[in-house]
Amino acid sequence: MSPTSGKRSFVATWLAASLGLVGLASAEVPEPYPLEYWALRDVIRSVQLSPQGDRLALMKIPSKKGDPIIEVYDTSDLSKDPFRVNADPMELTGYNWVSNEVIAFTARQAVRTQIEGFNQGVFETRFAFLNVEEREITKSFEQEEVATVANRLPNRPNHIIVSYANYDRDGPAAKIDRAFRPAAYWEYNTQTGTRKLLIRSKLRLGAIRFDADGRPRLAQGFDERSGEFIWYYRGEDGSDWEEIHRQHEDDWAQFGVNGLDDENPGLLYVVSDNGEDTYGLWSFDPATKKIVEPIYKRNDVDVGGFRYHSNFWANPGVETGVVWFKDKRHIEYWDEEEEAIQRQLEEIIPYAYNLGFVRSRDNTTIVIGNSGPRDPGTFYLLKDGKLSTIGSQNPLLESEQLADVRYITYEARDGRMIPGYITVPNSEPPYPLVVLPHGGPFVREVVSYDEWGQMLANNGYLVLQPQYRGSTGHGMEFYQSAFINGGQGGYKMQDDKDDGALYLVEQGLADPERMAMFGWSYGGYAALVAASRTPQLYQCVVAGAAVADNIQQVNHYRFASRGVGEIEQISMWDDSISPIEEASKVNVPMLLIHGDVDQRVEIKHSRKYVKELEKYEKNFEYVELEGADHFSNTLSFDHKLTVYGSLTRYLREDCGPGGL
Repeated sequence: MSPTSGKRSFVATWLAASLGLVGLASAEVPEPYPLEYWALRDVIRSVQLSPQGDRLALMKIPSKKGDPIIEVYDTSDLSKDPFRVNADPMELTGYNWVSNEVIAFTARQAVRTQIEGFNQGVFETRFAFLNVEEREITKSFEQEEVATVANRLPNRPNHIIVSYANYDRDGPAAKIDRAFRPAAYWEYNTQTGTRKLLIRSKLRLGAIRFDADGRPRLAQGFDERSGEFIWYYRGEDGSDWEEIHRQHEDDWAQFGVNGLDDENPGLLYVVSDNGEDTYGLWSFDPATKKIVEPIYKRNDVDVGGFRYHSNFWANPGVETGVVWFKDKRHIEYWDEEEEAIQRQLEEIIPYAYNLGFVRSRDNTTIVIGNSGPRDPGTFYLLKDGKLSTIGSQNPLLESEQLADVRYITYEARDGRMIPGYITVPNSEPPYPLVVLPHGGPFVREVVSYDEWGQMLANNGYLVLQPQYRGSTGHGMEFYQSAFINGGQGGYKMQDDKDDGALYLVEQGLADPERMAMFGWSYGGYAALVAASRTPQLYQCVVAGAAVADNIQQVNHYRFASRGVGEIEQISMWDDSISPIEEASKVNVPMLLIHGDVDQRVEIKHSRKYVKELEKYEKNFEYVELEGADHFSNTLSFDHKLTVYGSLTRYLREDCGPGGL
């Protein structure tokens, strides 16, 4: 008998009130949105102002199965027909203004039918310039050049720095982060098309960063003989490179140069643990090679990012605040004007949550972007005192029918406190529950607008996204506890997920007889592990792009990486439960989904696992996505519709007796 049967307990009523749930329920719960609404790729995204603010560009997908295009508008009159450009037969993937007339963009195209190995997918990328004044592509770079914009040189209009690198997949640097691979840096005149070579990097001194005037100021390299990363600094007078920090690749200490301190010339901003558990922002003196003082530090979470000046063109690289994440994103400003604008905009933008803004060089035009639990992403233009809506990433979704997200903490069975997020349906508890662990696993997740969570909540499911041990952003000890004394995949990391589900049952929010786990990548691995656990909490599991064979996956990291990244992955996967070895113990129905050109978790994981399930006559379904890669942002409309349709149908009809 369910412990929550009969009247709701006082504890459940109190928790619902404290989480802001009371009053959300209506007499009639609206019908869920058609899955086609959720399967839409972002209708618009990447809204950007030209430096002078007279033009506005955005990426748009004009039809549900269409490819992205770039549209350029006149900000004085958004009703005018925009200039449009596509990359047919390629697919646009991103762009940036590099001058008031020129846009640099990237595009991709599938050039083979099979992946070429771990992290080597079927797509190749091109890089090009688009002159919006002349309405023509003025320069296109071949893939083998691997060209990227290294600096837009805001202090030198019509000039940019472009880097070229040739990635040797089999050379001595193949296991080192691509940022350190040798590259050549050229200065381009975007009006004349002429260029000049500035500097060539090498493995020992690469990843060069330039200031707004085009002077090389910071660099990082790798010493193969000693196995050490090296940080370099160079004065604005053009003096020689000076080594300012050296750290062995197996050293867990955090140290990263974030940029130049604009208020204190000669000092740097660095992110470091400085011998403590959490990462903070510190002032660093390259002359003494020592940390000077803390700028911002917390004991509960790591510094999560930086707020740069909203007027990039007039204040390039100027940091105005620090960002940290817990219940949501928080910004601690030290620039009073930037903070005042932020707070004013939060008062007038509907459902303000994760709000950002950028200004034109003359400060007369502002583009605002917002996203949050009840806003899938909306963009606005503020010009001449008038606020106009540019558009939404998904205009079919109404805020009132989206769900609130709440931050919770709960105690795992060994006493560790685990943070998490719940997405709460607009109806009454107890709810059927879907536990949705993030991939990675060593990443930071902060839930604001999450399409998967919102889609499931719209269909009536309470969604738990646990930040299990190994998640980053909560300090070094929390992160390392997933693997430092043996891999905890399938053990304590799995307990963290199950204990979150049990906590929600105890609070009267989740129905213990209607629970499932759904995950992708590492989250899919967790779902596979959940399927063979006893005692069993879940009525079924859904595993997407899941690691099924630990040995197969760990070999990728053993041969494709080195240093801390290799240690964390090998330590976790080597000692953790391998689902393919547990197939005989599976005790709930399963739905498996996998893309056939997945470059991160190869398709053979699922194909081998399916054979084991067939061998032991287990209850499962398998969906293979033709032409689908690993990452959710690469999935097409048809891919997403298949995933969402299979997921919701399976939960509703085949997830245990009578469905979920």
